Amino acid sequence: MAKPILLAAALALALSACEEPATRSVRHLSPIPPQTLALMAEKGMSRSDPILMRAYKKESELEVWKRRADGKYVHLKTYPICRWSGQLGPKIKEGDRQAPEGFYTVTPGQMNPNSAYYLSFDTGYPNAYDRAHGRTGAHLMVHGTCSSRGCFAMTDEAIAEVYAMAREAFSGGQRGFQFQSYPFRMTAENLAKHRADPHIAFWKNLKEGSDIFEVTREEPRVAVASRRYDFGPEQPAVAEKRAADEHKVAALVAKGMPAVRVVYEDGGQHASFRTAMASVGGGDDGRAFPILAARPRRNLGEVSRPEALAMGPREVPIESGPATGAKPATALAYAGGKPATTPVARGEPAPAASPALKERSLYDRTIGNLFGASAPETAQAAPPEEPKPAPLPPRRGAANPAKPQAAKPASERRA
Repeated sequence: MAKPILLAAALALALSACEEPATRSVRHLSPIPPQTLALMAEKGMSRSDPILMRAYKKESELEVWKRRADGKYVHLKTYPICRWSGQLGPKIKEGDRQAPEGFYTVTPGQMNPNSAYYLSFDTGYPNAYDRAHGRTGAHLMVHGTCSSRGCFAMTDEAIAEVYAMAREAFSGGQRGFQFQSYPFRMTAENLAKHRADPHIAFWKNLKEGSDIFEVTREEPRVAVASRRYDFGPEQPAVAEKRAADEHKVAALVAKGMPAVRVVYEDGGQHASFRTAMASVGGGDDGRAFPILAARPRRNLGEVSRPEALAMGPREVPIESGPATGAKPATALAYAGGKPATTPVARGEPAPAASPALKERSLYDRTIGNLFGASAPETAQAAPPEEPKPAPLPPRRGAANPAKPQAAKPASERRA
């Protein structure tokens, strides 16, 4: 009886994220397409040069970069992500359907040539940062087939091409490539819009590594110290970029950009797949992503939770400042300034913003639980108070009345 029990346990572990029982194939031997090899040559790269990948949830895109002889990484291609699940934010525990965010390393041993999802590789979650925070889960993959339970799912054609480039880089001597995973592109606009999100301190930490790569075009060296990503001393050029971005964020907030939380029913996908999913004959015209033009429908495979995709993302406004028009504390904290009474330490989350939400569904009333906070309630504006008559002056010789205590404002809580 022991063997059946062990087999069942192994199967349950495999199904805990995206992976299913493997099937033998020779898909992993597919060559890099000639068009991609020609693009490499045009950009001064070879097939065996090291690679680096960057994934963005909100934009649903995966970038492949290759290192040239001068040691600098150059962008090669961008691939649309067909499916990712969960919400913006890091993976916390097994079963939360969250695709990971952070800096990971993919080694040859993490490549799966016999994946049931065409081909796949393991992102390396949990890494040292995740373990420092007690996070659980495993088998968070990048794979084919448009189905996700915490993974980044691509078309079979796309994963075949990406897999082939990784295989050739390993053959050329690269021991492991860096996989950077972000909630969105680290632009000033995105950071201003998400400034009141509970994950903003974590995302600012990710941006430190992103800035290093974007300025130097070199792979950032990643360590973990005091439960944060540590990228070493900040270089002057990187510091200049950070300061410029913070200035842009503050300017956008000053102009009235609202703070929002982007909420998904269960993850998203690149817009180029919407037509492909609508009909068998439809699909992207191939101008943005030529890899979709040849066979837009039949290689999407099983699409996980299409009804959730149909809902689309929603931007839920978060009240982030007083009605007087003063800068909210979250904006000051991000821009490097400090409120007069509440200084914000570097790397610490900004003060929680009070919600100003009017939700319309049970799901909307419970989304707060996804972020470790209580569910947002329907917020209604308080009725204006009736004007009170001015108090009469006290009669001569009468004791001074006690000063009325100012009413305490309602306690704030996260949306």
